[in-house]
Amino acid sequence: MTTLHMSQALAVLRLEWKKSFFSKRGLWIYLLAGMPVALFAAHSIVQLELGRPCDFGLDTTIFATVFQVFYLRLLVFFGCVGIFMNLFRGEVLDRSLHYYFLAPVRREVILAGKFAAGLLAAVGIFVTSTAIQFFSLYAHFDSGTVRDYLFHGHGLAHLGAYLGVTALACLGYGSVFLAAGVRYRNPIIPAAVILVWEGINGFLPAILQKFSIIYYLKSLCPLEISPDVPKFFALLVVNAEPMPAAIAVPGVMIVSLAMLAAGAMQLRSTEINYSQE
Repeated sequence: MTTLHMSQALAVLRLEWKKSFFSKRGLWIYLLAGMPVALFAAHSIVQLELGRPCDFGLDTTIFATVFQVFYLRLLVFFGCVGIFMNLFRGEVLDRSLHYYFLAPVRREVILAGKFAAGLLAAVGIFVTSTAIQFFSLYAHFDSGTVRDYLFHGHGLAHLGAYLGVTALACLGYGSVFLAAGVRYRNPIIPAAVILVWEGINGFLPAILQKFSIIYYLKSLCPLEISPDVPKFFALLVVNAEPMPAAIAVPGVMIVSLAMLAAGAMQLRSTEINYSQE
């Protein structure tokens, strides 16, 4: 990408980031990100009222389970559906996409700028939510216990891993849903197919598990779930053959680049016909 293309992509990013963060169509995404925050905050408030903090290790396991089963698989997934599928489909519904297509800007540059804006919004919303969840869960413990966990245990490393996995999930799912939003008039159908595929990942043969984003995200999560967790949840969150981080992180990035390339190729031949929408 040349300097001109970079400056054009940044110009698109400046135009799009407010839409991604503050669009009325996307307000429900903030509700998704806030759900686990409310859950963990309520848990801490109840424990403070009762005057009896929970077992610290048990709370840590609960956070790991909720993060993998509920947050990544559902909330981040659907949040990325809402953010990235609307980057182009929203313009079509608002009958404003032709303004971009009439500008002297290559379409793949438009796609890059829009994707950067969506990624900025997704990472900002969901990574912030992850950090708030983490500290909300431990709010009912005394500060000394939390400080010891963070600075003398593995707390900061665990927090960094959760934040990194969340950002990587936004990158992987975002690229997939952006490509789907460009390719399909009704992108909800491919989103439903991807949801089912990601949901059954733990029940698939080992070779098929590797053809999904959640497989690599699970491999990067910092904690293994306790064997006391029901078998169904264990299958959802534990990889039989976890992928090393040196492979998992580049793997998601390569998939994202491939999806963006596919979306750019499709966008080159896209014709606007608002009457069909």
